[in-house]
Amino acid sequence: MAIGIIIGGAFNNVVSSLVKDVVMPPIGLLLGKVDFSNLFISLGGDFKTLSEAQSVGAPTINYGLFLNTIISFVITALAVFFLVRAINRVRDFEEKGKEATQTLTKECPLCKSSIHKDAVKCSACTSDLRS
Repeated sequence: MAIGIIIGGAFNNVVSSLVKDVVMPPIGLLLGKVDFSNLFISLGGDFKTLSEAQSVGAPTINYGLFLNTIISFVITALAVFFLVRAINRVRDFEEKGKEATQTLTKECPLCKSSIHKDAVKCSACTSDLRS
């Protein structure tokens, strides 16, 4: 469980970087060269950049950073969804394989070994199974 938490934390950093450095710049370019990390509403003065407002200590509503966080969450949720879906498919495949194996075999009444369901002689003890 601890390994999963560590890997999840590292995955979160990768997704955050993906959103901040790869996904958002093209979206910002398409929307007229908008830097989403610099979108904010100042509640205490008129500032051109978020870093300028933060250096003065002005209260701000950072909706651009919030959008980045929402997109990171959606990408992480999709990745987890597809991972769980793949794991469930593997489990279903294994269960169907077990069911298929169980329906193709039967147990020898004498030596209790597993043999094909249509066998007329046991391959382990050579007893006749026709009766």
